[in-house]
Amino acid sequence: MSATNLKRTLTGTVVSDKMDKTVTVLVERKVKHPQLGKVLRVSKKYHAHDENNEFHPGDVVDIEECRPLAKTKSWRVAKLVEKAQTA
Repeated sequence: MSATNLKRTLTGTVVSDKMDKTVTVLVERKVKHPQLGKVLRVSKKYHAHDENNEFHPGDVVDIEECRPLAKTKSWRVAKLVEKAQTA
C-alpha cells in the first residue's frame, strides 16, 4: 500500500472562508445512540487549507488529512464535489 491510500478523507460543506488560505468545513455524520437506539446527527468543524482561496460558503468539498499546517489546521481541500447555488 502506498502512503496516499492511508490518508483519511471526509466530505463536508464550507461554512466560512474569512481566513486567508483557510476554509472551515462542517462535516456531519449519523450515529446511533448506544442506549436509546435513536439516530443522531453529529457535526464537527475542520479547518482546511485552500491555497488559492477558491472555495466559498455553501460549496460541498472533499478534505484529506495532511501534515499540520498551523495550530488548528491539518486538513487540505482535495476537490470540489458541488458548487454552491447562487440565487
